[in-house]
Amino acid sequence: MKRVFAMLLLLLPLHFAAAGTACEPKNNDATTFVKSMQLAEKVRKALDDSGAQVALIARVGQDLSKYNLRYSHMAFVWRDHPKGRWLVVHELNQCGTAQSSLFDQGLGNFFMDDLFAYESSIMIPGAASQKRIAAVLMSTTPGRLHGARYNMLSYAFSTTYQNSNQWVLETYAAAMSELPIDDRSKAQSWLRLAGYKPIAVHVSTAARLGGRMFKANIAFDDHPFDRRMAGQIDTVTVESVMRFVKERDPEAREITVR
Repeated sequence: MKRVFAMLLLLLPLHFAAAGTACEPKNNDATTFVKSMQLAEKVRKALDDSGAQVALIARVGQDLSKYNLRYSHMAFVWRDHPKGRWLVVHELNQCGTAQSSLFDQGLGNFFMDDLFAYESSIMIPGAASQKRIAAVLMSTTPGRLHGARYNMLSYAFSTTYQNSNQWVLETYAAAMSELPIDDRSKAQSWLRLAGYKPIAVHVSTAARLGGRMFKANIAFDDHPFDRRMAGQIDTVTVESVMRFVKERDPEAREITVR
């Protein structure tokens, strides 16, 4: 009974949206539920054992191996969230639309999103960085840095659209900057000066045309024309955020949970 109760706690609060997945209907069976809850429990234990106050967490929502990427979606996970312990804070795309919202979720629900692999990467910043991130999460800044026009492959240095990993990165920028950051343009300017570099994803012409025509949450018109025509899409990926955090914060450490 205690184990079942713990699993239910990991699911709360519950919202229905998706990011980093194909956003297609799928019936989750009992095996999927158990695997998701087991991963959530392991991640929660790893977070507790780490002594962290806040961390960045990633999941494998789809197979991105053809782009040499492993993780599809990133979020903040906050130990002392006002709504409960170790809640996930992230941007999610409303399925089938070009819109997104910010959500607070339990760890269980975070890993119920039709995973390709039951694996998570946890990036734990240094103590000073954690304190700054927690302060920003408690403020109104995350909402001001949210761009509701969602694009899975949004350009890293444009405010036309935003993907879920981009919101995490820009919120991280607001936390790390010595000067106040209250809009996305300022966050992106800071990121350029701080040396953030997106990972270029190659997307063929056929794939670009197909994605733009048939997917509401994919667009390419915000990317520089020459890069776009060469199939080089400079978007914010989980791996690029992790690399940037490690480069800036020598105390940051990464934990992989399977």
